[in-house]
Amino acid sequence: METIRIRGMEKLGIFAAALMAGLLVSCSGRMPNFPEMPALPAMPSIPGLSSGPVAGDPACGGSWRLEDGGGLAITPTEDGLRWRALDGQTGRFAFEKEGWKAYMGWTGQPESRQIEFTCEGGLTFFEGASAVPVEVVVQDTVFTGARGTQLAGRLILPAGTEAVPVVVQVQGSGRYSAVAHDAFQHLLPLQGVGVFIYDKRGTGTSKGDYTQDFSLLATDAAAAAAEARRLAGQRLGRFGLHGASQGGWVAPMAAVSVKPDFVIVSYGLLESPLAENRAQTIQDVAEAGFGPAAQMAAGMLADAAGTVMVSDFKSGFAELENLKKIYRNEPWYRYVKGEFTGEILQHSDVVLRVAGPLRSVGTSWRHEGEPVLRQVNAPVLWILAGADRDAPPTYTRSRLKTLQYEGRRITLAEYPGYDHGMRGFSILPDGTRDFTHIAPGYFQMAADFAAGTPMVPGAYPEAVILPAR
Repeated sequence: METIRIRGMEKLGIFAAALMAGLLVSCSGRMPNFPEMPALPAMPSIPGLSSGPVAGDPACGGSWRLEDGGGLAITPTEDGLRWRALDGQTGRFAFEKEGWKAYMGWTGQPESRQIEFTCEGGLTFFEGASAVPVEVVVQDTVFTGARGTQLAGRLILPAGTEAVPVVVQVQGSGRYSAVAHDAFQHLLPLQGVGVFIYDKRGTGTSKGDYTQDFSLLATDAAAAAAEARRLAGQRLGRFGLHGASQGGWVAPMAAVSVKPDFVIVSYGLLESPLAENRAQTIQDVAEAGFGPAAQMAAGMLADAAGTVMVSDFKSGFAELENLKKIYRNEPWYRYVKGEFTGEILQHSDVVLRVAGPLRSVGTSWRHEGEPVLRQVNAPVLWILAGADRDAPPTYTRSRLKTLQYEGRRITLAEYPGYDHGMRGFSILPDGTRDFTHIAPGYFQMAADFAAGTPMVPGAYPEAVILPAR
């Protein structure tokens, strides 16, 4: 968000508008299930793209099996397309002024891999291996969610007549259309698993207002599960839910009533969104090289900002302003960001009182995931990103191990050194992360758990797996 200095009430309206454009959509400023939705290689090696589809055309999506045993899925993005291979390789096609360009990972580096793809003909070759499209059966639907809201969904099953596992994708906090952009709609059928995706309320073609009220979203997810079961009919095998990021709070809530055969959570947390913001804020200061005293002070700022947030910008300003006066000249202060702490610290109480409530989306700030998870009887696979800056995993890892010790059917998997979205990265000279690939084996792990395949330590490269007792 752009920083604007305010001198007097006459600029309040201008500032409030700027604030509204970027402030406080907790857990939602990021593309939740997947960071930015992937794309592919440079113009010369991609025949047909220059005169082909518009950027982000869903018709370009799909999945392909490779003759070498691998597989690859393509999904649209806002400015082009992204491909994801089962082994974690990924890249993007971006539609720029001069035409289609291809880049590696999420970086600005030109693509070097050989990929032959057109929207009309699909993927034909990947690094010398020929590709065959995966045949699927697609059923689009409209179903009724909480409070009578009409939601758009889609069931995608591998072609055939046999029963298959089916996974309901519970979206994270993003405002994009899951039906258009969710990569698992291609990655799961590629591995013989069916999937039901749906646009959350207020996104895509679904009705209603966007919200981060977890109870409301969980009711919608339960309705999606019922619709998926209905549409799958006799082809329904094992049935479960997969929630990523913010969906990791919602999917277990839905599971209490849905009673699925399994639940998968990817880079989600057990602690509350408020605690998430606090952990992020402290982590910001720690990663900048400051010690316990600075981290403690940063935590106090996060708590004060959280009090303001939970009050819907009605109270808590006196304590916040007092702490700002005490710490604003400290060398670590500028590194404070968190989920929302840094944004709140930038602005006066006058601006926050006016503009803050306009950004409210009903977030369940105090929701704790552990009491809900204790009510889930189905086996759970919880996959953590060990270097997650958006959802620091320390507390959640500890609590999951405790639940395992108590005998809960929870398999804990972690990819050390990976960030939110299971993205691998290199560190640039300025300390920022340049995202290059996805954790190898992550997509297979989700599909295997859905199919009931035991999680064996060592079966998924780089993953540390602690099986259920």
